[in-house]
Amino acid sequence: MSTADVERGAAAASGKTGGAVANGYRIPGNYQSQFYYDPGASAEREWTSWIVPLVVVANVAMFVVTMYINNCPGHRNIYGSCVAGFLHRFSFQPLRENPLFGPSSSTLQKLGALEWDKVVHQHQGWRLVTCMWLHAGLIHLLANMLSLVFIGIRLEQQFGFFRIGIIYLLSGLGGSILSSLFIRNSISVGASGALFGLLGAMLSELITNWTIYTNKAAAMLTLLVIIVINLAVGILPHVDNYAHIGGFLTGFLLGFVLLLQPRLGWLERRNLPPADRVKSKYMAYQYILGVIALVLLAVGFIVGLVMLFRGVNGNDHCHWCHYLSCVPTSRWNCGN
Repeated sequence: MSTADVERGAAAASGKTGGAVANGYRIPGNYQSQFYYDPGASAEREWTSWIVPLVVVANVAMFVVTMYINNCPGHRNIYGSCVAGFLHRFSFQPLRENPLFGPSSSTLQKLGALEWDKVVHQHQGWRLVTCMWLHAGLIHLLANMLSLVFIGIRLEQQFGFFRIGIIYLLSGLGGSILSSLFIRNSISVGASGALFGLLGAMLSELITNWTIYTNKAAAMLTLLVIIVINLAVGILPHVDNYAHIGGFLTGFLLGFVLLLQPRLGWLERRNLPPADRVKSKYMAYQYILGVIALVLLAVGFIVGLVMLFRGVNGNDHCHWCHYLSCVPTSRWNCGN
C-alpha cells in the first residue's frame, strides 16, 4: 500500500500537527513534520523498480527460447498444421493440441516443467524452480506478465527489490511444492504461484501495518475481492490452483516478516525531544505476527518437502482437496 495513504492531520496546509496520534504515539502540537504533510516526500523515498522488469524480460526470453526449441514445423503432428506458420520454427502447436498458442507438452517437459514422477523418482528437484520460468502459451505468458507488472512494480517501489524478489521466488517454490503433493498425472508450468505470493504479501502487509492507513475497510475489501476472484478462476479445469494456494500462503506469511512499516514516530525521532521519542521501531504486535509467520513458514516448507520426496500423495490425507483445483460440472470433467 502506498505511503500516500498514511494518516494525515487536519493542519496539512500549515505543515503543523495538532497533537495527532500515530501508532499509539502522540506527536506534539507544535511539531513540524514533513513526513505527514509533504506529498512529494514519499515519492522521493521510493525505490526504482528493476527486478520486476528484469523478471518480465527473463520470462519473455525463456518463452522465445522455448518456441525455438519446440520447432513445430520440424515435427509431424496428428492434430493438424502449425499456427502462424510464417513464424517458421517459432510457430505455435495446433490449437487442438495447445489452445494457448504455445509449445508442445513434451517441449515443456524437456525444459523443466513440474512433473511429480521426475521430481520424486528421478531426483529432479530443480523442476520446483524451473517451472516458474516456463509458460504454456502466449496467452498464458501475457496474462501472467501483465499481472506481475500491475502488482509487482508498485510493491518493489515501496519495499525494494530484495524483499520483493525473495517473496516472488519463495512463493513460486511454495506453490510448486503444494502442486506436486496433489497433482501426479500432468505437468505444471507458469509464474502464477509467485504472483499469488505477491497478492498474499499485499494482504499481510495491510494487516501488519493496519494502523498507518486510512480507508482500512475499503482497502481490505477490495484486496479480498481480487484474491477471491483469482482463486475462483482456479477451480476451472487445466488450471493449477494448488500452485496458486501454495504461493498465496507463502507470500502471506512472508509479508508479516519482510513488509513491516516502522512506526511514524520512529521515522521522525531525530526531530523530537528525547522525552517524546519512541523506543521501538515497530509495534509489539508486528514482532509477534512476524515470529509466528516465520515459524509457520519454516515448518510448512520442511513438512512439505519431506512429504514430497517421500512420495506422499496429498489426496490420501485430504479427500476433498481436489475440489480446490477443479470442480466438476456438466460442461467439463476434472479427470480429463
